[in-house]
Amino acid sequence: MNGWLLTAGLVLAAGGAVALGGVATGPLRRRVVAQNLSTAFACPGLLLLAQAYDRPSYADVALVLALLGPVGTLVFARLLADELAADPPRAWGVSWAAAGLGAAVVLVLCAVTGPSRALVKLLVTGALLIGGNVIASRALAGGIAGVRGG
Repeated sequence: MNGWLLTAGLVLAAGGAVALGGVATGPLRRRVVAQNLSTAFACPGLLLLAQAYDRPSYADVALVLALLGPVGTLVFARLLADELAADPPRAWGVSWAAAGLGAAVVLVLCAVTGPSRALVKLLVTGALLIGGNVIASRALAGGIAGVRGG
């Protein structure tokens, strides 16, 4: 077992535990935030697995997940706008921590990868992951007009 695989396992286990705990317990606002966090933890885990197993296809899956995960959260925010308006999610700390984890993983993998097309793919994945997570969290909290009827 190499360090990449161990780190990927830790990221996926910790992210899965947080997401599962949020989905299984608590009010609707916690469940929606946990759904958003599942994507935020799965993408760095897939990027680390791509490095561990030397499989670029895992990075492609992470890219698609980084693109579609926040879109799914925005759909949930729109569909559940009335229910979330009464008790809006407040998860800025967790969202910024997940964005920081994604940034750290992407930066380390960029340093290891070196200049290539894979580096560009990593940077695009990181930008989508961090930007999408922040935008989706802001939409859940009611900060984007029109997404939750605000």
